[in-house]
Amino acid sequence: MDKGQGPVARVGRRAEITGMFTFGKIELSAPLILAPLAGVSGYPFRAINRKWGCEFAFTEMIDTRSLSYGSRATMATVKMRPDDRPLGIQILGEEPEFILKALEKLRDYDFDALDFNAACPTRKVVAKGKGADLLLNPPKLNKLLKLIVQNSPIPYVTVKLRLGWDTAVHAAEIARYAEDAGVKAIFVHGRTKAQAYRGTVDYNAIREVKKAVKVPVIASGDILSAQLAKKMFDETGCDALLVARGALGNPWIFREIKTFLETGKEAEPPTAEDIASAMREHFDMCVKCFKEERGVKKFRKFYLWYTAGFPHIKPLRHHVACSKTANEIIHYIDVFRDTYSPRSFGSPNTAFPL
Repeated sequence: MDKGQGPVARVGRRAEITGMFTFGKIELSAPLILAPLAGVSGYPFRAINRKWGCEFAFTEMIDTRSLSYGSRATMATVKMRPDDRPLGIQILGEEPEFILKALEKLRDYDFDALDFNAACPTRKVVAKGKGADLLLNPPKLNKLLKLIVQNSPIPYVTVKLRLGWDTAVHAAEIARYAEDAGVKAIFVHGRTKAQAYRGTVDYNAIREVKKAVKVPVIASGDILSAQLAKKMFDETGCDALLVARGALGNPWIFREIKTFLETGKEAEPPTAEDIASAMREHFDMCVKCFKEERGVKKFRKFYLWYTAGFPHIKPLRHHVACSKTANEIIHYIDVFRDTYSPRSFGSPNTAFPL
C-alpha cells in the first residue's frame, strides 16, 4: 500500500513519521518500540530506556516450554510492575501443546501485547524447529499463529519475522501467511536467518512486505542512530520502528530519533556525566532486582556498551569485566565520570586512578 493511502483511519497506522502511533489499545507519541533482547531486556534495561523516551517495551523472549512449566526463574521474567507499562511479552515455541499451556499461564497477567518469535537465528533455537526455522515452513507458522490468536488471553497478537532463511524472495509471502492467521501487526527484521546480524539491511524487501499486507509493519535492523531511523522510514514506508541494539548503552536514542524526525536536527549527545549517572541508576536497579552477585554479572556488559567509543577506555573496561562486587562497579563508574568529565576529556593522561 502506498504511504498516502488511508493510514490515518486505520488502527496501528501512523499519519506522519512524527505523529501518534496506535499499538493495540496504546497511543504512543512516537512510532518507536523497544525490542525484546535475550539476556538484556529485564526490568532495569526497560526502566532506564523509559526514562529517556521509550514508551512501549517487551520482556525478554520466553520459551513456551519454560513458561508452561512455570519455573521460578521464568515467572520472575514475566513479573509486572506498575511503573513498567505499557509492556508486551514475546514467546518462542513450535509445539502446540506447550504453546497452549503457556497461554494458559498468561491468563493471570495483563500484558498489552503478545508477540510470537519466528525470527531468532541462533543455532540452539533453530535446531529445535523454533524461531527463524519456522520461516522454512510458512503453512506451519500460519497454523501456530492461528492457534495463538484463537487462544491468547491477550487480544493484541503480533509476530516477529525475518526476511527468510537465506533469501528475501519469499518475504512478502511469509508475511501474508502471518496476516492470514489474524495477527494485528508484523515486526520484520531486515535480514535473513543466514545473515543473522551481519551484512546490510534489505530495505527493498521490507518495503515489499509493507506493500503485501494491510496490518501495520514495524521494521527493525540497524536502528543505531536517528539518521538510520529516518532512513528506515524513508526507504520502506514502514509504520513504526523496533529499536534493538541501538539502545544498548544508549537509552537516549529514543529522544534522539524523535527530535530528528520532528525537527531534522540532532539532539544534544549525552555528556560523560549523563552517561555516568545513567550507569549508576541502571546498576542500582540491577542490584535491587537481582541482588549483588547477579546484578554485578548482569551489569558488566552494560558498562561496556555505555562506554564504547571513548578514547583510552580499554584498561578501565578490562577492570570492569573482572569486577565481582558492587563497590568495584560503583568505583569504576566514578572513575569514568572523573576521567571523561569536560575538564579532563581529551587529556593526554591515560593512566586511570584504578
